[in-house]
Amino acid sequence: MSGGFFDYNQYKIAQMADDIEFLIQDNDSTKKNDYGEDIGNHYPKEIIEKYKEAVITLRIAEKMVQRVDYLESGDDGEESFLERWKEELG
Repeated sequence: MSGGFFDYNQYKIAQMADDIEFLIQDNDSTKKNDYGEDIGNHYPKEIIEKYKEAVITLRIAEKMVQRVDYLESGDDGEESFLERWKEELG
């Protein structure tokens, strides 16, 4: 079956985390976009730290949704759900 209970929307969560990581990476960039503006937002460190927290939380949420998805789709049983949850999420 390979999941599908949530129509694979957990991958959208992963994409959001990736997008935020790019924002973090480019924050201090002085490269210019097509309009001649810096691509970096130049947010202060405090904001970037919150972005990093968001990435961590989204990565955890993606794993949680994946585990529920596999259980609800019949790919995991209750025992393997709990084992994999413990392995992946502690």
